[in-house]
Amino acid sequence: MKYPTFPPLRSGSLCFFLGAFLTRHVVVLKNYNIPEPVSGGIAAALITWAAFAWFDLQIGFDLATRDELLVVFFVTIGLNARFSDLIAGGRILALLLAITILFIILQNCVGLLGVTVFDLPQPVSVLLGSASLIGGHGTAIAWGSTIEASTGFPAANEIGIAAATLGLVCAALIGGPIAKHLIDKHQLEAKASEGPIVGLPYESDNREAGAVNHISIMRSILAIYIAIIIGYIVDEAIETAGLKLPLFVSCLLVAIVMSNILPLIFPRMPWPARTRALAVISDYSLSVFLAMSLMSMQLWTLAGLGGPLLGVLALQVVGTGLFVVFVFFRLMGGNYTAAVLSSGFAGFTLGATPTAIANMSSVTKRYGPAPLVFIILPLVSAFFVDLANALVIQLFIAQ
Repeated sequence: MKYPTFPPLRSGSLCFFLGAFLTRHVVVLKNYNIPEPVSGGIAAALITWAAFAWFDLQIGFDLATRDELLVVFFVTIGLNARFSDLIAGGRILALLLAITILFIILQNCVGLLGVTVFDLPQPVSVLLGSASLIGGHGTAIAWGSTIEASTGFPAANEIGIAAATLGLVCAALIGGPIAKHLIDKHQLEAKASEGPIVGLPYESDNREAGAVNHISIMRSILAIYIAIIIGYIVDEAIETAGLKLPLFVSCLLVAIVMSNILPLIFPRMPWPARTRALAVISDYSLSVFLAMSLMSMQLWTLAGLGGPLLGVLALQVVGTGLFVVFVFFRLMGGNYTAAVLSSGFAGFTLGATPTAIANMSSVTKRYGPAPLVFIILPLVSAFFVDLANALVIQLFIAQ
């Protein structure tokens, strides 16, 4: 049977609007801040699973555009960043990094407990821990091959990919409810913001922070493209120097530098930072990226990996929720910013940085802005954590 492949942007946009419809009409999704692309992406994945189960029809999606949207999104985050904010949030950033490193160790300890109970090779513990959950699909695939070669365990790759996939789903579903619980319980409120970064409120006024028109959109796109071009050059220079970073990290850093230097050099030049036009592009890029990531999940591939995988992941999800509510939130200050950051922490420790941003965006749309979290969390989750995670994984495998 011929397996159809659907175009990327149209499918991603369709999934987003499906999710928007579901979130608007399903009370549970709306009340617990489940992001629209998550609702739509998971619904689409369930539909493709049903097509495979009932009609033996394997539906695929062309995802060539997905990673480009990720780069665009992180550039918009960088363009909104200010050195003054980063300096002011330095303590929060350092604390977030320290807690994350601690959590990487705890996550692998849970994985170690799981492989002991189910009598699996010890190195597999990281595939049920930080290699797949905090690391995501790329890290899981890289370490899965290494562990399979060293232990002879044939299902290492499959377990790693399955754990990363299920972790992504769980991350997208628990972040919003955690933030809602914390905000409602402690009666927290957002502080006033100078302009949107990401997560435009559901009820908005175009007069706030400047109207959105073709000029403001084109000005924002121009700044984004310049940052991406320079980011590519910087990324190649970094790789030549022997250090490998995700492309979006290089572009994010370039955008931060641009947004803090160019307005000083050219004070009369209109700059798109914290405008509604840039926020629209940011929301669009993130929404379609996440919808495409979730709708492309082939859930039928997980059917034969129950037992140990589901048991350990259930423990990871429960442990993450308890850690975030009773430890992370309090250590981060117990305020509104900490509550929003809690939804993001749950998002990237079980899933990925875009999932974390989507969780936080959904929360801020409903409860109000928290600009600092959208800058600090990506710096930790997309940059520092990869280095720390690699060291901890090697430590656990060597035991």
